[in-house]
Amino acid sequence: MRSWLGYLVPHKLKYRLFAVFALIILLPFSILNIHNYRNIESLMQNKISGQSHEQLDNLHRSLEDQLSIAFKTLIFLEQDLDVRNALQQPDKRNALENKRLMETKFKNLNNSFFLYNPSVYFTLLDDDGHVYTSYQPRVTLDYEQIMNTPSFVSMRSTGASYFWVSDDDNYTSRDISKSPTLLSLYATLKDNRNQTYGWARISIDFSFWFQSMLQKSANDQAYFIISRKGEVIASLAHDMALSEAAIGQVTNQPGNGYWKDTHHDALVNYSYLPSLDWYMVNQIPLSVLFNEMDGLKQRYYVTFYIITAAFIVVAFMISHAFTRPLSHMQKKMREAVSKDLRIRLPEKNYKGEVLELTQTFNQMMLDMNGLIHRLKAEERQRDAVHFQMLLAQVNPHFLLNTLNTMKWIGLRSKNEEIVEICISLGKLLETSLNADVDLIHLRDEIALTKAFIYIQQVRYSNSFEVEFSCEDEIEFALVPKLSLQPLVDNAIRHGIATVEGGRILIRAYTEPNPALDGEQLVLEVEDNGIGIEQAKLNQEIGRKRPGIGLANVSERLRLLFKAKGTLETQQLDQGTMFRMIMPCLLSKPYASNTNPPNESDLRTN
Repeated sequence: MRSWLGYLVPHKLKYRLFAVFALIILLPFSILNIHNYRNIESLMQNKISGQSHEQLDNLHRSLEDQLSIAFKTLIFLEQDLDVRNALQQPDKRNALENKRLMETKFKNLNNSFFLYNPSVYFTLLDDDGHVYTSYQPRVTLDYEQIMNTPSFVSMRSTGASYFWVSDDDNYTSRDISKSPTLLSLYATLKDNRNQTYGWARISIDFSFWFQSMLQKSANDQAYFIISRKGEVIASLAHDMALSEAAIGQVTNQPGNGYWKDTHHDALVNYSYLPSLDWYMVNQIPLSVLFNEMDGLKQRYYVTFYIITAAFIVVAFMISHAFTRPLSHMQKKMREAVSKDLRIRLPEKNYKGEVLELTQTFNQMMLDMNGLIHRLKAEERQRDAVHFQMLLAQVNPHFLLNTLNTMKWIGLRSKNEEIVEICISLGKLLETSLNADVDLIHLRDEIALTKAFIYIQQVRYSNSFEVEFSCEDEIEFALVPKLSLQPLVDNAIRHGIATVEGGRILIRAYTEPNPALDGEQLVLEVEDNGIGIEQAKLNQEIGRKRPGIGLANVSERLRLLFKAKGTLETQQLDQGTMFRMIMPCLLSKPYASNTNPPNESDLRTN
């Protein structure tokens, strides 16, 4: 026994000092720190779980508000005498008048003070085969088909006044909503004598609501709505899935709480919704939750052992204690250039003159980095201001021409062309006033161009034709906002305005570009008009100020894509062709509400 201890116990004094230091100071201090860090991790877990439950409670209250909205709209519809008369006595008015009456009621509900969510859809049916909706249906409305849906059949057979359906198939047009299911309130409409005179279906696009509520949530967290049966109804998962063990733990019994999924290394928080028998679930990876803590722990122990080693070294080599900080500073100064001056020396390891030198070095690095960041920020700000100034110049006289066209049509006769012009003009105005977006999808740009072309066709009495040719694979390519419209405007006013049988071809395609190490996007606007030379002569005679449309598009391409974006003008045998070239940047839409509004939306909202 003593022989083994003799081998373990150091004989030299310097090693005995090291062993005493390690056993009496280093080891107990390390154990204490491990215990403290575990307590801190537990406190952080409880705190973050509490914050997560607050967010889930907010989602819970928001969803309850949506349910309350559905009940309020049901009460309004049931108590409205005009609605009741239209459903009880549909023959008192013709079908068109009843439809207009219902559309007016739906519109008033959408504009009322309590109905602030646009994703609520109404369906009313009477007993005489009439159906009224506030939305564009996905398929043609069929009264018998709607009445024979399982929910309406169940309500009639059981005599229930109302009930909720949490997985109602989405029956609205894909242009309105692409959610697979809706949350629907089915109810019977009864008069004062408790006689049924109609049926109602009020649906909420809860998937859209769920995504809109969490669109600014952290990308490292996942949110789910699951039923009591364990079915995932909606999710905002960021490439994360809820494990079967977690679903089983959450749906074990109604209530709120959190659970640590050790197999998937995640913290699962959940909140129960008794009205729908649903659970709101939030999943946070533990690697994200304790990322900063692990980094802090690692830095602390590294620093602790470095200081310990430095203390031992100092005991044996006094001279090294003076030269080591200077050598370390010299190494950091050499690394400063290669790491873009992002270097900071640890100040807590030094004292006296060395500490002052370290602080001076850190302050110098901090000041230089601050100066570089300010210069870069000022350069970005100048480019942004310059770009917005150029964007604000796009075709100011176009609004005047459109208003004059509207005035002329209004004076001539009452015509629905005014409505169509207002819709097209509204699309262009809404896009041009959105200064936060510089690049939009190609299909949205084409939709805006079609709106502009419609106005011009009304103005020129449909004297020209426009053809579009676009590859389906590039409909989500990013292009500068309102870049095609100035080219089409130029082709109309300076090319085919005075030509009979005018024609404009708009093409979009990709082609390889070795300089970009990939493909480039090409947009072409070709007309069979009078040509560049004759247009310049006419412009010099009739125009009082220089045009800015083409120069504006060219400058915007330069600001957005530098040398990779160009605008070319080509003289044809008959007419002119403009060609925009830019990098092909594909960006698929994230959510279903990225589609531009269709014309029916603009009419009803």
